[in-house]
Amino acid sequence: MKSCLRFLCILAVLPLGAQTPAAPAVKRIVLYKNGIGYFEHAARVSGSQSITLSFNSGQLDDVLKSLTVLDLNGGRIGGVTYNSESPVERQFAELRLPVAEKPTLTEFLGALRGARLEVRSGTTVTTGRLLSMERKTRISGGTTLEVDYLSMITDGGEVRTAELSPAFSVKLLDPSLAEKVGRFLDLSAATREPDLRKLTVAANGTGERSLFLSYVSEVPVWKSTYRLILPTKANPQPLLQGWAIVDNPTAQDWEKVEVSLVAGAPQAFIQHLSQPLYGRRPVVPVTEAVMLSPQTFQTALSSGPVRLSGTVTDPSGAGVPGATVAARDGSGSILATAVTNANGRYEFASLPDGAIVLSAESRGFKRAVGTEVLTASSRARHDFQLSLGESAESVTVSAGAPALQTSSESASSRSVGSGRSMGSMPEGAGMMKKAPIPPPPPPAPSPVYAARAGLEAMAQAQALGDMFEYRIKEPLTLRRNQSALVPIVNTPVGAEAVSLWTPQNSSGRPLRAIWLHNNTGLTLDGGSFGVLENETFAGEGIFEPIRPNEKRLISYAADLDLTTSTAFGSESQKVSLVTVIRGALTIHQQAVEKKTYTVRNAASNTRTVLIEHAARPGYTLRAPAQVEETTPSYYRFRLPVPGGQTAALVVEEVKPLTQIVSLSTIETERVNGFVKSGLLSPDLEKALRKIIADHAAVRELDKQKNDLDERRGEIYDDQQRLRENLKSLKSSPEEKALLQRYTRQLDSQETELEKLKTQIADLDAKYRAAQSALEDYIQSLTFEVKL
Repeated sequence: MKSCLRFLCILAVLPLGAQTPAAPAVKRIVLYKNGIGYFEHAARVSGSQSITLSFNSGQLDDVLKSLTVLDLNGGRIGGVTYNSESPVERQFAELRLPVAEKPTLTEFLGALRGARLEVRSGTTVTTGRLLSMERKTRISGGTTLEVDYLSMITDGGEVRTAELSPAFSVKLLDPSLAEKVGRFLDLSAATREPDLRKLTVAANGTGERSLFLSYVSEVPVWKSTYRLILPTKANPQPLLQGWAIVDNPTAQDWEKVEVSLVAGAPQAFIQHLSQPLYGRRPVVPVTEAVMLSPQTFQTALSSGPVRLSGTVTDPSGAGVPGATVAARDGSGSILATAVTNANGRYEFASLPDGAIVLSAESRGFKRAVGTEVLTASSRARHDFQLSLGESAESVTVSAGAPALQTSSESASSRSVGSGRSMGSMPEGAGMMKKAPIPPPPPPAPSPVYAARAGLEAMAQAQALGDMFEYRIKEPLTLRRNQSALVPIVNTPVGAEAVSLWTPQNSSGRPLRAIWLHNNTGLTLDGGSFGVLENETFAGEGIFEPIRPNEKRLISYAADLDLTTSTAFGSESQKVSLVTVIRGALTIHQQAVEKKTYTVRNAASNTRTVLIEHAARPGYTLRAPAQVEETTPSYYRFRLPVPGGQTAALVVEEVKPLTQIVSLSTIETERVNGFVKSGLLSPDLEKALRKIIADHAAVRELDKQKNDLDERRGEIYDDQQRLRENLKSLKSSPEEKALLQRYTRQLDSQETELEKLKTQIADLDAKYRAAQSALEDYIQSLTFEVKL
């Protein structure tokens, strides 16, 4: 019965068999991008035997939290042991000797305070206990010196001081202290010893048996690096080569090991399990991040050109490798060419929309011709099945044609979208068109390109959940402390050479770049890449991981043939709409901004320039209508620039603006300004004039009421004066006459106050009614004036 032990606790002492421990061989390794590796070992044991693995302390920590051991033939795992001791810092602390790891003589003697010493200074010998160490300043011959002194108390109770001179020596009289110092020096020397930890697994049983061990251990991160060979006339298909750098830092050779490379980073951390734990928490460090100097570019959110792919097969249905597929427009001009891969598959990454003519040819087969109608920003497929025969013969295949029409000199054609071929039309309905004259065969590929294309990748790629795995096809042999460069990708790839202008580039010059279309079906792990153009090194860069069928811009050099400039412009704010609702007049305006990119091409050939224009929040793109790609931060526009000429791209953006005016506070001058600007319709102008007139009427009522309130206040003040005068009058005839006069005046004022009270109440009622009617009218208005 198989037994499996996954160790969560560490056994301190376990008995081992009498036989010599064996070292199990490594059989399988899986390396990850976060610096860990999964290892599988196999070993043969006989009877009760043990096997031994060697690690350093960091690796042993990982092994102890991931080790799995199986006896495949019914034996029993007796246990696992390894050499262990307390951390050096703790061992230093346990000495209770307050000395730093690298003490000076003064520091060392200072730590021995109270110890019995024998001190020799020249011919003088003193025995006693150390009291202190002091540093004093001494001036001798005009020079200032700092001198260390030792103070001690002799056995007779006398305090003596000795200078630490070259003739000075100290002897430790306490045997236990001398032992501690010796232990301190042993620990200091041990820190220079190799960090070697041996893990021994005991297997108990009878007869010959097989053991299986697996664990996770810290290893160097495997790295990816790529070579991109750009197409030429002789070699029309771009070629991508990918390599993996694998390191073996372990103490054991890898002999014919199955190796897999995983482009993924499962969660992993460090726990110091191999050292005795003294109440400390596990150490989980923050993941390190590497800042890369070369630029990377955002993946596209949307794209414009058409992607067309298909398969070229023979009559048996097998793919035809090396077949040339050409795409032409209605005039017969070649738009693009492609060469099928080993499976007969081809792809065009960027074709214009509209009707195109496709042709496929290969030696020993008849030339096939077909048509397709492409829709912008879409994917299309067109397959060919070649018939055996001479290349001068041709076969025409129209999109959705029910049958193949063949001839030796001409081929039937089918109108796009007609649903029937011309070969099936009634007699006289149309003339049969001759097949286009095939282009001359391309030059033979160079021997170097043929050798590159024939290089077989050593890795088989496959998805692994959210990760991606490159499994090395052949067992790998790698000696300890050596590294290897293993080919993992060697396949044609979709690539378009472009020049890239981006505001991210601080130099201001366009960059030579590749618009890489990952049509390999593989996940390309992020890494460095080098570009070969015309069999010559052209530059290098770095890209992040690219998923299958993803398109990515990668730059590799500065484009010295292109000169660019930018110019800004803006138009006055234009009013497009005026609305009135819920007492507010809203003016909708548009701020139009233009940015002109001018590119001068000093080269003799046409360059395709991709221009990255920042996508700003609140702005809407108005021109140009064709956007090649959109990323979270940029629009990308395509600008062809013929050789020796200058081309310009004008980008227009519109930002909506709104201006809100409250109708409750609108004034005549504001309305007059709107009328002068032509923002108001006659009905809206009439309504606003009425609001202004009603506002004036309300203000007039309010003014009248305020005037009456002011008169009433004057009367109150005068009555207060009269009442004060009445208090001071006596009973003389003159004062009696004044009393009568003041009384008549107060009576008259009281009559006037009664009238004022009635008038104010009446005006207040009119004011409130007028104000309420005005507010209701304002709230009821609804207008929309489009300009």
